[in-house]
Amino acid sequence: MLIDPKNERFIDRVLAGMTVEEKVGQLVQADIASVTPEEAQRYHLGSILAGGNAAPGGDIRTGPKAWLDLVDAFQKAALSAPADRHPPIPIIFGIDAVHGDAKVRGATIFPHNVGLGATHDPALLQQIGRATAQEVSATGVDWTFAPTVAVARDVRWGRSYESYADDPALVAQYSAAMVTGVQGRLGSADFLAPGHTLSSVKHFLGDGGTLDGRDQGDNRSSETVLRDVHAAGYPPAIQAGAAIVMASYNGWQGAKMHGNHSLLTDVLKGRMGFNGFVVGDWNAQEEIPGCTKFSCPQAINAGIDMIMAPDSWRQFYDNTLDQVRRGVISESRLDDAVRRILRVKALAGLFDRPSAEARPGAGDFSAFGGAEHRGLARQAVRESLVLLKNQGGLLPLKPQARILVAGAAADDIGQQAGGWTVDWQGAHNTNADLPGATSIWSGIKAAVESAGGSASLSPDGHFTQRPDAAIVVFGERPYAEFVGDRETVEFSPNDKSALVLLRRLKAQKIPVIAVFLSGRPLWVNPELNAADAFVAAWLPGSEGEGVADVLFRRPDGQVDHDFKGRLSFNWPATGMPVRYPQSKQPTGVLFPRGYGLDYESHHAMAHLSEDAKVPPERRARDTFFHAGHVTAPWSIYVADPDAEVRLTMIDQPSPDGDLDTRHDGSAIRAAWSGGKPAVWRIGGGGRTVDLAEAAKVGQGLQLSFRVVGAPTGPVTLGQACGAGCAGSVDLTKALSAKTAGWASLTIPLACFAKAGADLSRIEDPVVLKTAGKLDLLIREARLAPASKAVCPGG
Repeated sequence: MLIDPKNERFIDRVLAGMTVEEKVGQLVQADIASVTPEEAQRYHLGSILAGGNAAPGGDIRTGPKAWLDLVDAFQKAALSAPADRHPPIPIIFGIDAVHGDAKVRGATIFPHNVGLGATHDPALLQQIGRATAQEVSATGVDWTFAPTVAVARDVRWGRSYESYADDPALVAQYSAAMVTGVQGRLGSADFLAPGHTLSSVKHFLGDGGTLDGRDQGDNRSSETVLRDVHAAGYPPAIQAGAAIVMASYNGWQGAKMHGNHSLLTDVLKGRMGFNGFVVGDWNAQEEIPGCTKFSCPQAINAGIDMIMAPDSWRQFYDNTLDQVRRGVISESRLDDAVRRILRVKALAGLFDRPSAEARPGAGDFSAFGGAEHRGLARQAVRESLVLLKNQGGLLPLKPQARILVAGAAADDIGQQAGGWTVDWQGAHNTNADLPGATSIWSGIKAAVESAGGSASLSPDGHFTQRPDAAIVVFGERPYAEFVGDRETVEFSPNDKSALVLLRRLKAQKIPVIAVFLSGRPLWVNPELNAADAFVAAWLPGSEGEGVADVLFRRPDGQVDHDFKGRLSFNWPATGMPVRYPQSKQPTGVLFPRGYGLDYESHHAMAHLSEDAKVPPERRARDTFFHAGHVTAPWSIYVADPDAEVRLTMIDQPSPDGDLDTRHDGSAIRAAWSGGKPAVWRIGGGGRTVDLAEAAKVGQGLQLSFRVVGAPTGPVTLGQACGAGCAGSVDLTKALSAKTAGWASLTIPLACFAKAGADLSRIEDPVVLKTAGKLDLLIREARLAPASKAVCPGG
């Protein structure tokens, strides 16, 4: 679809004049936090990205002009590189603009995909793609890391809000629409013209179908399901002109996607006819057996054309150059990858464009967060809202009424925008960080007061004047990948504050409207029972007024905007996710896909069961590892002195083979080969947990284990809290004494604090390390009462 004879002849000339060093450089993508424009030029790097927490000068709250200046510096450096035998080769600059250019201060932030899917309006998605590309290209950026076309089938997955639907047919429609919006219509003069950017369709393949919804985990579906469900979004996107596909972290039937030649090369590039380039994900090459983030010829040979090596690019470049020279990577494979990258750059007109600041439209920020784009986002909010309950026809409300607005999320734009907003997790944003945006409370206040009514904000729901109705806004706090993974689909099994608030207002006989913010459908039966009306508002983004547009009538009593949103996911009937048996109807469904009320729907909802029906093993509290798997959002990592890999439910050695891990029934087996230090740890990928209070009440870290092979050297068990912050105890004697049967050992948390750990910010609650031999089965790691406040070794 992307082959143009004129471009191909041009690429032939460029390739013929390139040195092997220049070719290898094209395969490497570095992050702005780890590379300078001068280094990018010196190493002939093909691409630069701005990762989730990276920004100009390290200031994640900076505006579009600083972004333009940064991009311009990289582009000028690439274009000024000495090139006697071919024209200068431009870089391609990429950014995660997954719901608008949300990393850049003042941008329009659209609803996340889970909400857009509920609109059932591909034309609207195309408009949103176009608007996003306009704002991104105004900062000089060439490439938008979107759309995600995962078909999320287990919404415990922390990236479910990046999925449009659990229906492959819907995802197929939306993928083509978004690609066309971002890039322009293939075959027209608008295709990749100024004001558009390249898109990348992601993540190939099967990320929405991993076991237990584990991020970066293993998809164990049949080949038929992989093809018909999880791959459904790719052929339409390719037909629409998708020029870049991003490979996925996950595996399929035990084989990691970044090393899967059959799927990347034979299926994607062969059977699907994709002739753009395949880019890897953030250091995902390190999860391939035998690889590290610094070296992975297996990924390139499998079909990854450009390696995302954000902080490992320099070593990766050197190692790849050596592998090409030694024939580990063939010249023909190298040339194929480079040709694909150059093809996309030529199609995008990058060889003909000046640096960012001189490009048409770049630096024109008049549309950036402007009224037209915000109006489009507000429309998307209105059309994404799904009305699940409207007892007695409570909605729409009269705006002349006295309205109480309650709930912690009512005046929190950061919460309504969700993850991938300003930074990766989106968890630390205040309203001031999102200028031009409007909270749900502000939208309600404006709608009510303009009609002569009154609105008051009280997060805890207390009031002095009795309201005519109360709108309670609550939901999930922001999160992004793997930090958002969870064990059940219960909204909040621990924090019942929103439910208490809803029940208190209902007991006072005040009509209650629940506005629920979430990145996925969740089990909320108690909250549904406690509310008279219930609205699934998803993650609406920056334009909170869109919620008020639908909740209220016009001042003259007419209805401007009815509820149009209809579920694009099946809504769970219990605290466990909906199941999708092959060739059968989904089970465990409360509201089916396509469900949604409008103002003419007045049927009463019966009282729902408040038994979540969650198996006991999924309710393991304060547990890090249980029944053969880590509990969300924790992950297992293994490391030797030079590199580390993250385990995702498949057997895998550390990069140098010093620590072999495999699943063994309801336990995991970790076998140290000895010779140099190797670490087995449980960590949250940046997430921290506060264990200080647990320590005060005498809690300890309990390990359930069986020693298969006794240690031949010192073994430590510790907890870590970041660079230079850790504490450990000596377990050598304890493990040496327990050589038969299962055993349990509880170390008081105070021991780790005494050894130097800051318990208020633990990143790695379990760290096992030895340089000797050790063969250990681990069945459980959790918090438990420590009966003896005695630390090993004293």
